[in-house]
Amino acid sequence: MYKKALQPLIDNSTVILIMGTMAGEQSIAKQQYYANKGNLFWKIMFAIFEEEFSDLYEDRKALLTKYKIGLWNVLQSCKREGSSDAAITEETINDFESLHKQYPNIKHVFFESKAATKYFQKHTIAQKGITYVTLPSTSGLNAGLTRAEKMAEWRAVSQIALSKKEKK
Repeated sequence: MYKKALQPLIDNSTVILIMGTMAGEQSIAKQQYYANKGNLFWKIMFAIFEEEFSDLYEDRKALLTKYKIGLWNVLQSCKREGSSDAAITEETINDFESLHKQYPNIKHVFFESKAATKYFQKHTIAQKGITYVTLPSTSGLNAGLTRAEKMAEWRAVSQIALSKKEKK
């Protein structure tokens, strides 16, 4: 089945970009990033910033804006049955060169899985002046790490975000 990426959640203040591979079934249906309740993304984000968790998508987007974080997918489109990155075929990558010209404040890119990194590296080249880090997938399908282990690695996002906030 043909899938199309969600619109990016990015604005001119975005310094950190978190990129998944392609939105899952529930996210596409709801037009919300990380909509699957089994995915720990939002729980981890609220926890690493020591903010009170919210189920409301507007609150979730506000959290990202507060810390100058954007969301997008590496892939613009692909064929995939279900939500597993392992099932992706016929992928098309998003236009990162144009993105970085439009949003030059993005200096840190965190990939939300090894698959996101793999597709990025397969189809494009890293931009100068941007650091790229691969974090463990927050998907419920990634049972190789505990929630605590995932959160420990995801703290890299809050460390950068909070250091940028203090410099303002």
